[in-house]
Amino acid sequence: IDQQIIEAITMSTDTGVSLPSYEEYQGSKLIRKAKEAPFVPIGIAGFAAVVAYGLHKLKSRGNTKMSIHLIHMRVVAQGFVVGAMTVGMGYSMYREF
Repeated sequence: IDQQIIEAITMSTDTGVSLPSYEEYQGSKLIRKAKEAPFVPIGIAGFAAVVAYGLHKLKSRGNTKMSIHLIHMRVVAQGFVVGAMTVGMGYSMYREF
């Protein structure tokens, strides 16, 4: 009876979907994901570049208020990320169809 229960559980949980291997390292997972969606790392890098540029220009902003400067940098960073996502979606649609 025990063997029948084990076989029934095994058959009911076998969905045919393979789970990702736990042996996959984070670096290789990141590389695989970057190959699947190449514009995601570009968007992240662009966001980081805009933030770094904004922090660099923070000292030489002139008479501009701090809040206005931060709002401008936030809008530029978000625009870069949304642009990268849009181009990535367009690329994936082009590749699919």
